[in-house]
Amino acid sequence: MTTLQMFGTANDSIVDGPGLRYSVFVQGCSHHCPGCHNEESQPREGGYTAQIEDIVNDICENKLISGVTLTGGEPLEQAEGCLELAKILKEKGYNLWVYSGYLYEDILEGKPSPAARDLIDVCDVLVDGPFVQALNSYELKWKGSSNQRVIDLNETRKQGSIVLWQEEELDFQIPESW
Repeated sequence: MTTLQMFGTANDSIVDGPGLRYSVFVQGCSHHCPGCHNEESQPREGGYTAQIEDIVNDICENKLISGVTLTGGEPLEQAEGCLELAKILKEKGYNLWVYSGYLYEDILEGKPSPAARDLIDVCDVLVDGPFVQALNSYELKWKGSSNQRVIDLNETRKQGSIVLWQEEELDFQIPESW
């Protein structure tokens, strides 16, 4: 099995997508965005090597996890390993988000590698674009700066054009018997 160069994981994240998620932080990012929330993950050297199988086993141990987020660092710069991980997790029914400093349109053109396009073909949501410190706002949901997009990849594939992800609104009604 393949390995990933890892910065770390969070097995109970509520900030990297909806619900209780497992976040995989890869090591290495060529974007070097000033003000990055995870600057320590930018250098290619560092972190630790993890087996895909071990990551999957760790995720599956927590039965409350419904989604997994690939972040970093830059997951698309380790697209082959992240793709292997994503395929296994998708088969197990997990919702998959990926954060990338690359734009969706560039990924479709094969940047940074053809495997990056294959990776987003497996994922449900892509948060794309570099973090821009001047556009940062803590009022934004699921992204750090207003130039970034939260793209619903499933709907985008169906419609053939970018569809932004919308959080499902739950409509609670009091039963008549109350």
